[in-house]
Amino acid sequence: MGSAEIQGDLWGRKARDWAELQEPHHLPLWEVMLEKGYVGAGTRILDAGCGGGGASILAAERGAIVSGIDAAAPLVEIARGRVPNGDFRVGDIQDLPFEDQVFDVVLAANSLQYSQDRVATLREMKRVSADDGRVIVGLFSTPDKVDWSKVIEAVGSTLPSPPNGRGPFELAQPNVLEGLIQQAGMGVLGIGEVECPFDFPDFDTVWRVSVSGGPTQAAIEAVGEERIELAVRDAMKPFQAADGSFHMMNVFRYVVATL
Repeated sequence: MGSAEIQGDLWGRKARDWAELQEPHHLPLWEVMLEKGYVGAGTRILDAGCGGGGASILAAERGAIVSGIDAAAPLVEIARGRVPNGDFRVGDIQDLPFEDQVFDVVLAANSLQYSQDRVATLREMKRVSADDGRVIVGLFSTPDKVDWSKVIEAVGSTLPSPPNGRGPFELAQPNVLEGLIQQAGMGVLGIGEVECPFDFPDFDTVWRVSVSGGPTQAAIEAVGEERIELAVRDAMKPFQAADGSFHMMNVFRYVVATL
């Protein structure tokens, strides 16, 4: 089973919880990425790693012509229901099933870090972009700016050995993503950050959000759910208010690339 198939299986297990409970927290990131792409009426946009279609909804509301792709079939089905006029496909963002130069904007929000070959994926995004198009990548900033990193660390601490890969914050390090973009044959037009607060009414919601993500699903396969839940519950204590709700502040980073 290839990387996209593995990710698709993991992220598809709790697709509805991810789409309804976690995706809305990324709205400030999506909005600024759409603004940097000048997305409006008639803009041809590809939501690469579209998930349940949260960013695609916003693009469609702006009048854009929306396409999307994700490795998780259940998430793609949700996106299709949310944006009926969109063209949503199940597939690998490293091997995009679209013709050359067909998009004005390629949006990759919280998806590039899960691809097996990041440079090859960026080259695919460049291939499907028009000559004057833009590729906009968004993801977590560095861990010190991301409260949710404590949950990620808690899940990782339960594993008998570190997970494969270079971690979820590798591309947030200075000049790393920019270097990959340049290796892919594109230029860096702009860089910015945006705050995305994560607010949860209770721990049950925190837990549902946590297990809706692919990395936690992979961890559950390794060590079981009970051990991870205890670790996450402990990690969330500093963020709990007197009424039992939770508030976390997270900074996301975005980079605008041009052909």
